[in-house]
Amino acid sequence: MLNKNLQVSVVVCSYNRAAYIADAMQSLYQQTLDKSLYEIIIVDNNSTDNTKTVCANFIEQHKDAHFYYLEERRQGASFARNTGAEIAQAPLLCFMDDDAVAKEDYLERIVQFFNAHPDACGLGGRIIPRYIPEEPKWMSHYVSSLVGNFNYSPELSVFKPGKYPLESNMIIYKADFDAINGFNLALPGVVGTLRIGGEGKDFFYRLQALGKFIYYDPNIVVWHVVEVKKLTREYMYRIASGIGRGERVRIAEKGSVGLLKKNIEYFIKLGASVVLGIKYTLQGNPQKALPVIRFRIDAFKGLWGK
Repeated sequence: MLNKNLQVSVVVCSYNRAAYIADAMQSLYQQTLDKSLYEIIIVDNNSTDNTKTVCANFIEQHKDAHFYYLEERRQGASFARNTGAEIAQAPLLCFMDDDAVAKEDYLERIVQFFNAHPDACGLGGRIIPRYIPEEPKWMSHYVSSLVGNFNYSPELSVFKPGKYPLESNMIIYKADFDAINGFNLALPGVVGTLRIGGEGKDFFYRLQALGKFIYYDPNIVVWHVVEVKKLTREYMYRIASGIGRGERVRIAEKGSVGLLKKNIEYFIKLGASVVLGIKYTLQGNPQKALPVIRFRIDAFKGLWGK
């Protein structure tokens, strides 16, 4: 049941981010929007570190805000997000990551946007990587999307068909979320060491198929922590292959024809990545070439079920 006094419910799903979850909570606590108008729901998705203790201590010390903590034992971000949305009491659902930090006017701008745009069903915002200690030399615009970098447009705009927000900075009306039954549980995200991604793509494609308008506002900003030491070959493979693995699941209902079309699409993208790699090399940035090509190869492997 909705609480008529609340305007936004922020759902933060967490898995072993005890080192960063307090910063995420602090950024939401320090919002310019009056604390009586929003709630923050932390969904612990089987963390094995001291996430629960960190959250409990923070909530105990900030009783003047609406913080809630619960656990979701079914592994995967889609399970956790759906669980958080289920208990949310505000008409707007906002999803943010546990290693993100929201700009101080984040929630106020969200409320202002929906008041000014009654045709909007959903909204996405800017995600800026915060590399620790610094951005690696091999990182490029194309690969940075794997670590959350997102800037769809320099100005307010409606997402074109086939384009959509990232799950770590997305807002939607709870009524519309419920109407499409939330995130697809066949695309859970990370489960152990396996990733089956594309849950956000599937989610917004279903909304767009209903004729809903999804906006992008570059002034609705979060910073996303990226620990460079964790950007190993194995980690990048898990993220990229998860995209392909998720696509295989998502298009399964279209049969062999759909899979064939997707293979052709991925083959073209692989060829484009080789051309891009050559371009980087000729421009004197050879360190950026291989990661771009690997991204497309790994996504292809995921599509093949590897």
